[in-house]
Amino acid sequence: MARVGFRTYVFVAILAVVALVTTNFYIGFTPVEQKRILRKGESTEAMHVFTNLNKRELRFLHQKAAPLSRRAIRMKEYALLEKRMLATVLDSAHVGVGIAAPQVGIGKRLIAVQRFDKEGEPFEFYINPTIEYYSPEQQWGWEGCLSVPGERDTVLRSTQVIVSYRDRDSWELLRDTVAGYTAVIFQHEVDHLNGKLYID
Repeated sequence: MARVGFRTYVFVAILAVVALVTTNFYIGFTPVEQKRILRKGESTEAMHVFTNLNKRELRFLHQKAAPLSRRAIRMKEYALLEKRMLATVLDSAHVGVGIAAPQVGIGKRLIAVQRFDKEGEPFEFYINPTIEYYSPEQQWGWEGCLSVPGERDTVLRSTQVIVSYRDRDSWELLRDTVAGYTAVIFQHEVDHLNGKLYID
């Protein structure tokens, strides 16, 4: 009886290790995500944008995104994902000022934000971003969303936030204090990572 119990314990322990390894692997990119990223080979064309008009896509948009691992950002899929997300947000069919990975069917914590507070107003990518502080000062403003086509509405947002994220090269946890319209974009995109649309 004791021996059977021990074997059962070992079996369960092995299953737990396999599950952990599998989970860590998928913190990279799942096979479905890899297929979406590589759908057009090494192309840097815009990706399909998930919208609230499709029930299956809307369910996906309401899911919380998983963190990216350091291993994941070394994969060829990651570099291509950045390029294709940028092409998507700059697509003349629906130009935006920010985009989150879930909007293109990738359930990972990655966003691109146009930094209107920096010279040249560049787009920058943020890995595993979290908003650590929301200022009590808030302001209403108009917002739209690539995933909610043809609609706009006013949203109450904090005027300043502190964002933490991982540096792509060193994996160091960095923080940035952002104000004004750029702070609004960060809040909008991080909401996407938490499964929330501005119309919710």
